[in-house]
Amino acid sequence: MAIIISHQIRDMEFGSAIPEEAKEVLQRTARVALATPIASRGLPPGTRLLKVYATSARGPRRVVYLLAVEAADLFLLFYRDKSDAVGANVSPKNPAFSLQLKKHLALLSEDLKTNRVDVIDVKDRQGSPTV
Repeated sequence: MAIIISHQIRDMEFGSAIPEEAKEVLQRTARVALATPIASRGLPPGTRLLKVYATSARGPRRVVYLLAVEAADLFLLFYRDKSDAVGANVSPKNPAFSLQLKKHLALLSEDLKTNRVDVIDVKDRQGSPTV
């Protein structure tokens, strides 16, 4: 399993580089069993939207992944503080979330086409990929 991060989304969520503290949070939360599925329209075929609540040195975070079901890879869409307009209510009923979701899915698609992505491998405690 890997976490794939679009450069444009990385820049929006973290700046030009992902802090080590955030990488640790992402690796810790990259477990489908810990995530809550989010019903949403307009997702690419064979994918599901997942949200995870996480703690970090900078406070509570809301992480949203797009799961490619067959490959079991996670595409990071959001890494937000819970007080952020999107992080406060990660739901299609939240207009801020719905609007940003459309934008982030477009950015992800654009960066995947040009291979402008960062990849973080996720391993369990025994060194095997987690699913």
